[in-house]
Amino acid sequence: MASKSLYVGNLPYSVTESALMTEFSKYGATQARIVEGRGFGFVDVDGEHAEAAITDKNQSTMDGRTINVSEAKPKTDRPRDGGYGGGGGNRY
Repeated sequence: MASKSLYVGNLPYSVTESALMTEFSKYGATQARIVEGRGFGFVDVDGEHAEAAITDKNQSTMDGRTINVSEAKPKTDRPRDGGYGGGGGNRY
């Protein structure tokens, strides 16, 4: 049985990986990872139940916050241009 990784955003900063696992246990959660201090995390669920988890949990409430749930997208390498939307580097 393949699992799918779901992105869970707008998490309460007090949530634990254990609590996230419990929240998604009905969908065969096998692992949860929280990005500390960023308000989001990922949870791996049974692939057969991923769509149901997204439908049921997206825009639901967890500890007083409305969470966002979607299928996680693979991390892509982004060019580092120095920020600020500019062309990067020194201009002067």
